Amino acid sequence: MLFRADFAFGGVTDITPGFLKKNNIEGLLLDLDNTLTTHDNPVPANGVGEWIRLMKENCIKMVIVSNNHPPRVKPFADKVGLKFVCEGKKPLSSGFNRAQKLMKLPFSKLAVVGDQIFTDVLGANLKGIRGIFVYPIEIEAKNKRFLRFKRVIERPFLPKLMMHKTTTDI
Repeated sequence: MLFRADFAFGGVTDITPGFLKKNNIEGLLLDLDNTLTTHDNPVPANGVGEWIRLMKENCIKMVIVSNNHPPRVKPFADKVGLKFVCEGKKPLSSGFNRAQKLMKLPFSKLAVVGDQIFTDVLGANLKGIRGIFVYPIEIEAKNKRFLRFKRVIERPFLPKLMMHKTTTDI
């Protein structure tokens, strides 16, 4: 099914190096807004900076793949020390292709991580990459009507089961 994630977590910081190694994942294609931070926020969400350091220490490669424009993505990526792909056109594959070239890993070793079913999860499935759904950091503000509408129509496709961090996954 095109709208089904391979894995689901409460948030990005619940994904552990142990889980990734167990599933033969060496690289993450990371969504930005509501996955690593809230919308339009240049500062990582609580724990995200430490999580990125932990992933780097465990040799997990990461690239931010965002549909947003460079003025939004670059300052955040610079702050956390990650490469990035802007205007990724998710769910289409061009952004994932550009990120994969930056990482120099086969698609079989990658996973897409994001909070939206119709961009991140669908894009992963269309490209044949494993998808990791994470629940959004916050509900979008009332002025983000399109995103709020998408959240409503995504509900039937939300994962029913979530992975849980265990001490053996760390």
